[in-house]
Amino acid sequence: MVFKLINTANRAMGKPNGALKLNVMLYHGSEESHVETLPAEWYRNAFPKLSKLTRLLKDVDFVDGRLFNVADSSVIVNARVEHKMVAFKSLARVFIGSPLVQQKLWNNVVGWSGGRGCNPFVCFSKPSERQPLVVKSMSVVGSIMNITAQQRQKVRVKIAPQVTQHGIWTGALEEILNGLKCELDCMDGQCSSRGMRIGQQIVCSCLKFLADASVSYGDDSASWMRLSTAKITDSSSLPKWEDLLEMFNDVIDCLKYDGELLHYLTKVEVMKEGLSQIKDVLVDKSIGFKEVRHQESLVHKKLSKTLGHSSKCLFTLLLYYLYGHVRDIEVDLSGGLYSISDKSLCLCMGRIVTSDEETMIWSGVKQLDRALGLFKFVWETAGMEGGLQLQGHIWCVGAENRILTYRGNTFFVHGIRV
Repeated sequence: MVFKLINTANRAMGKPNGALKLNVMLYHGSEESHVETLPAEWYRNAFPKLSKLTRLLKDVDFVDGRLFNVADSSVIVNARVEHKMVAFKSLARVFIGSPLVQQKLWNNVVGWSGGRGCNPFVCFSKPSERQPLVVKSMSVVGSIMNITAQQRQKVRVKIAPQVTQHGIWTGALEEILNGLKCELDCMDGQCSSRGMRIGQQIVCSCLKFLADASVSYGDDSASWMRLSTAKITDSSSLPKWEDLLEMFNDVIDCLKYDGELLHYLTKVEVMKEGLSQIKDVLVDKSIGFKEVRHQESLVHKKLSKTLGHSSKCLFTLLLYYLYGHVRDIEVDLSGGLYSISDKSLCLCMGRIVTSDEETMIWSGVKQLDRALGLFKFVWETAGMEGGLQLQGHIWCVGAENRILTYRGNTFFVHGIRV
């Protein structure tokens, strides 16, 4: 999908006082040859619109698929504000592709690379490099990194045993359910539909199931000494992971019409893939230590063996393994790989923010760092040839150009001007 600006420049620039009616539209397309550089006067006329949106949306941004006020970490549920944010980011992408901004970007990169012995390169110059990207599967990562089918299989073989450990599996499930429960608790009283009340009860039952499935064998616990109970001939009455799978289906049916919960329900749907693979495994903490460990080992082995490289469930477990949460990563400017020497490449990605306040800039830096770090992890796991450097770019109207360093990576802050 490509964001394109419907060019009404000829009509708009003929209006009194240079008035411009700006229409930012979405439509499907892929041919970059259709995109032409707009006249300099068009950018001058459109800039007030961009500046106005920047003021209206100060400190607001999309974070992990939701609209947030970054200054106080509050969630914003407002369709009009969301529409303005989409329009702002779409328009900002057009300005980032303008000759003036591209020239300044080139000058900044040349200045940075000159002292490091790297070949300068033009990034974000193509419309395809300025498109938004939601990193939600290993397939997305593989396509950006040009990883072959053989290398993708290598990645799966290496990461699956790590990310399907029992603690990672249950931890990811708990985070999803706790997030959904918190959201439902906040909505309680605002909407008392029967579906929501039932959904709350099911989510609590899911969390209880996971609590029952977790057994502590710490130094301060005597549970490791627990002996096996008498052999049970009929296991049909014992809890299984299939019970949680059924509850996941029920909670989706109860809450699927509530758009505000879509963010969480999408992850619930994703994790059903893993549950379906282990549905016959027992979950019984009343049995002995060895039997419980055997149950956990079965979960680990089945998930490791059956979740393929393109599995969104496997990718969600990887996110939890790397960052301790399961949220997909959003990038405003997908960028790409650029050659900086015969044996090294640089991965560039970008964010567009509405304020140059420190909290806003660093929020963008941290989100980019997560995305870049994930790509580098896959790059190294796949055994790709050559070195890979990481570079993030933050754009904001009126910001001062500067360079930041975070966790050893370089981040450029660029001001959008005319």
